[in-house]
Amino acid sequence: MEEARIAIAPPPGTEADGAGDRANSPALDHLRARVAEAVTAGGGSNVPPAEANGLVWLVPGDPDGLARMLDDHPGIGWVQFPWAGVEKFAEAGVLRRPQIFTCAKGSFAGQVAEHALLLTLACLRSVVRQARTPRWCSADPRSLHGLRVTILGGGGIATELVRLLAPFGCRVRVLRRRPDKVEGAEETLPSSALHDVLGDTDVLVLALALTPETRYVVDAAELALLPRHAVVVNVARGEHIRTGALVEALSSGTISAAGLDVTDPEPLPEGHPLWDDPRVLITSHSADSADYITRVLSERVERNVRNLLAGRPLEGLIDPDAGY
Repeated sequence: MEEARIAIAPPPGTEADGAGDRANSPALDHLRARVAEAVTAGGGSNVPPAEANGLVWLVPGDPDGLARMLDDHPGIGWVQFPWAGVEKFAEAGVLRRPQIFTCAKGSFAGQVAEHALLLTLACLRSVVRQARTPRWCSADPRSLHGLRVTILGGGGIATELVRLLAPFGCRVRVLRRRPDKVEGAEETLPSSALHDVLGDTDVLVLALALTPETRYVVDAAELALLPRHAVVVNVARGEHIRTGALVEALSSGTISAAGLDVTDPEPLPEGHPLWDDPRVLITSHSADSADYITRVLSERVERNVRNLLAGRPLEGLIDPDAGY
């Protein structure tokens, strides 16, 4: 391609979406400015949508708005999303359009894997219970060393988490849609093997994309197959776990603890029983910092603009059949 003419949406001074976030908020202004710098650094130019052949879409949760943008500006042939999860756009059919779509999958793996490790250690060592008890409260910790860890999902987060778990000598298995082996894992198995491996899983980590096939992949039946001492950690999407089944599993002692960076619904309402359970650690979808997201997204945009100009494959290419 001779030129990379990139538009950024939303433009300054417009509403971001129905969630009430202002598109001209300082955080979004900063992100937009950094992305614009990345476009220039990659050899592209920042232009309005009418002149663009590429688009960086910063509007969360608005597939209809993106569809209208692409209908109104047929010259746009490439769309970059700033998130790894694009399930709303997949469900709306936007990804079936003729444009090339890329997302941030793999970009945020470092911080999210680090957060998964934090949640795992906190659950094993009863950190929530001890932090909430306003008196001396001795509790025997459980060590992560040598435990059997099952990771659902074989993308960047899983790859990075396998690396972080290596010093603990964990026996790690990864379940994924594709058969390619994950380096460092003791086993890489198809997703269909989930029920076969839950019985000897000490820590179950969810780090996979949300698709119709993976929605509520962990429900009452899956939780019942885990050992009673098992810990469940979710750093992917809240709808991977049936919340009511999780509450019941904790109440009945089917599992021992849960670490959740995401919930269903999200945000989790005040007064929900998971907030008060001393075996549950909830972090409010905060595995990534804003500065980190801005930096790695800008780096990906710059590389993809260079790739576009050079005719090379783009990073984070979305498979419309898989939905991510």
